Amino acid sequence: MCYDIKTSLEAQLKRARRYNDEEAIAEIEKKLAPYTDLPLFHASGFQHPRVLIYTDSDPQIPSVATWGLIPHWVKDAVQKKKIWNNTLNARGETIFEKPSFRYSARNKRAICYVDGFYEHHHHAGKTYPYLISRKDGLPMAFAALWSDWQDPETGEWISSFSIVTTEGNSMMARIHNNPKLKGPRMPLILPDELEESWLQGIEDELDIQSIQDLIRSYPEEELTAYTVSKLRGKEYMGNKPEIAKEVVYQELED
Repeated sequence: MCYDIKTSLEAQLKRARRYNDEEAIAEIEKKLAPYTDLPLFHASGFQHPRVLIYTDSDPQIPSVATWGLIPHWVKDAVQKKKIWNNTLNARGETIFEKPSFRYSARNKRAICYVDGFYEHHHHAGKTYPYLISRKDGLPMAFAALWSDWQDPETGEWISSFSIVTTEGNSMMARIHNNPKLKGPRMPLILPDELEESWLQGIEDELDIQSIQDLIRSYPEEELTAYTVSKLRGKEYMGNKPEIAKEVVYQELED
């Protein structure tokens, strides 16, 4: 699962900077960034924050999108509200089967760049949040599905997305040990060299298989993790830089 992220404008410009197009970067900063909720030192998907995603329709210029995919077949705001919190994540193994995701899996895939993500560790009846990031400090490329939906009452178009998840690696098995889950999960993090493969078009079953082949755990040795302040309850400090700083819990050290 992935319900909590840390991301900045700089992280979401990673792809744009790859092309060294300073004019495009300036346009993104001026015309798109003001419509996002960045920076997000911590954000829960249940808040449905607005970030930038790079889609298969335009891999160079990002779009502003809301976290929580709204399928194109949703009829009204009532149905949208019912489904929204259930589409923050899309289980990678079944994206071509589930009604909420199968159209987007075939036709609308995207990448969302983040600085890291948070997961909770269970110990002695309490939970302790960890921040997981790339060891080299570079932004992570999350595989995502996206959709455009028009509110029939207001006429407003909303772009939305879901983060694809996969089986957790051995690090996540240690951290993400929720006893209610069948096994650890983690977001589908794309290695730099496979980002374009995720965005490629699908024409036949072989293309579907090539996408499914990308759905695998990110190597543990390329990640780092540490405990941070509480992300829930009265101790939660909100979307502040300090939320991402390391906090040592002595009970986990013993």
